[in-house]
Amino acid sequence: MLQVIQILGALAILAAFVLAQAGRLRPDSLAYLLLNLTGSVVLALLAYIEEQWGFLLLEGVWALVSAWGLVSLVRGRAPVD
Repeated sequence: MLQVIQILGALAILAAFVLAQAGRLRPDSLAYLLLNLTGSVVLALLAYIEEQWGFLLLEGVWALVSAWGLVSLVRGRAPVD
């Protein structure tokens, strides 16, 4: 079951990336940031459970940066071009 959850987390991050590359989502959009935050939190939690410290570092930082972007967006930060 953990493998299914891990795949779903990875798919959320990959969906955001693919949609951004296809020009369907902006990297500073709510949907992009939420997909990244959701996927990275799921993967970080699983990395913690499985004691995969390098992966936890990667996904933990990814989650923090996504959350920072989300907070900035909610506070009304203008996108950087």
